[in-house]
Amino acid sequence: MTIDSNTPTTVAIVGAGPGTGAAVARRFGRENFVMALTSRDQGKLDELAADLAADGVTARGFAADVTDPAALQRALTEAAEWGGAIEVLQYSPIPHRDFLKPVLETIRNDLEHAVAFSIYGPKVAVDTVLPGMRALGRGTILFVNGGSAVRPNPSVAGTSIAFAGESAYAQMLHNTLGSENIHVAQLIIPGAISTDSPDSSPDAIAERLWRMHVGRESFRSYQTPL
Repeated sequence: MTIDSNTPTTVAIVGAGPGTGAAVARRFGRENFVMALTSRDQGKLDELAADLAADGVTARGFAADVTDPAALQRALTEAAEWGGAIEVLQYSPIPHRDFLKPVLETIRNDLEHAVAFSIYGPKVAVDTVLPGMRALGRGTILFVNGGSAVRPNPSVAGTSIAFAGESAYAQMLHNTLGSENIHVAQLIIPGAISTDSPDSSPDAIAERLWRMHVGRESFRSYQTPL
């Protein structure tokens, strides 16, 4: 099946919240995308969608835990049924504090959850949206990670290990899907996100992600030097 180029399409943000997720929604919303917002709390998603609507952005929340494959698949499927095929997928949920333990304090269960969060979750999300992107003949998949994805940090062992796997998966997707006009890219955000920082504010990150979507160039970008 081929989808007409004039058919409305959707940006899905997995891990949407009132900071960077909201900024990305506003940035892409200005370009007439509709926004599908995914996180665990439907009430918070509804509040965010209402805030975005006040700014003229069409948005709706679809609650799912990224470690629940069936729920994540259902949320993204419902998002596409509501807003049109998902043209842009952003995978950027905030890691759980259990993933941020020192390496010698990290137990196997911590790693199992980190892998489910950062490897199995992205796999389910990509598998769900990829048929729609192929039908559109275009798509963008954006992975957002902290600095431990490229520089392992023994103070945050769970993310260092799981983000490495996520990075490898994303890199392979970039190399494989480019020939289908589906651009896969990763944004590394070293350090904290702060509204007071001109370089690492939610708005600055949203603008960078927009440029990555339209520029469709390299696989990995850095918000600030690592």
